[in-house]
Amino acid sequence: MKGWQQYWRQFSLFALLALVLTGCGKDELSALKPSGPVAAMQFDLMKLSSAIMIGVFIVVMAIFTYVLIRYRKRPGQQGIPKQVEGNHALEILWTVIPFLLLIIMAIPTVTTGFALHKEYPKEEAVQVKVTAHQFWWEFEYPDLGVATAQDLVLPVGKKVQFVLSASDVKHAFWIPALGGKIDTNPGQENKMWLQADKTGIYYGKCAELCGASHALMDFKVEVMEQADFDTWVAGMKGVQAKEPVTATSPLAAEGQQIFDKSCLGCHAVAGKGGKMGPNLTNFADRERVAGIKAHTPENIADWLKDPQKIKPGNKMPNLNLDDNQVKALVEYMETLSVSEKK
Repeated sequence: MKGWQQYWRQFSLFALLALVLTGCGKDELSALKPSGPVAAMQFDLMKLSSAIMIGVFIVVMAIFTYVLIRYRKRPGQQGIPKQVEGNHALEILWTVIPFLLLIIMAIPTVTTGFALHKEYPKEEAVQVKVTAHQFWWEFEYPDLGVATAQDLVLPVGKKVQFVLSASDVKHAFWIPALGGKIDTNPGQENKMWLQADKTGIYYGKCAELCGASHALMDFKVEVMEQADFDTWVAGMKGVQAKEPVTATSPLAAEGQQIFDKSCLGCHAVAGKGGKMGPNLTNFADRERVAGIKAHTPENIADWLKDPQKIKPGNKMPNLNLDDNQVKALVEYMETLSVSEKK
């Protein structure tokens, strides 16, 4: 008896803990708080299917409980209760009911699927090409002549047509509050559209196990008013007077020399450089380092000193920089901004 009591105490404790933990999380990272039409349609399907499943469970358990009580063995009972096998009415009933429930689920599922599979031309939607890498995200706006990484910037209230692929292994693109998810495959393009109805910050993740740092393959989504989006695009294209590549101090100038020699082959800045690593044109405007760490000089330095320690399995080599070189690089990278606030 004592063993059972201990078991139930532990069960009750874990049940209470699970109930409390259901209240944890962030609205901007939850599929249960839709912030766009795609997420809303998907959430409606979740509610419909959940309601049907809960309803079926309640009805089955009610019938089960009734049968247990109604046909339980009673004192003095002789023989067995009347058997109902071969009852045509019951057999038709429990065949028709699941069939009707499937139809109720199928109609909105199919219509929603067609709505979400629709492709929008550039006249109706912002076109964004997404390329997944281990373990970061590349975003290109082909019609706008803009490319960036880790931070996806979108205008509010406007459809965005995504064309998605991967450069190495299979990943999956997912912004829970806006909708998704969809696989990104090497050598194959998948398409989807999303729309954000509220300005603000959202977060996306890779939803397909893709390597040692899969859990760290996050990205930020910033939704802004159309005027602010146009300003951002202009800044990324170098139209604004402030050039993001200008070194503002002797230390930053030293860092730029190191960057041009050791980093520019993999990381593009203002349209110059390679594409093996994330585009760093607006690096100083980002809130996170490597997509996961807070944007501080200390975290930037830690990343430059040992990238594998922060994101195991990523493709950035350890350049074996000394402290002075790291400090100079950090100083220069903090000048890579297209924002008027910088």
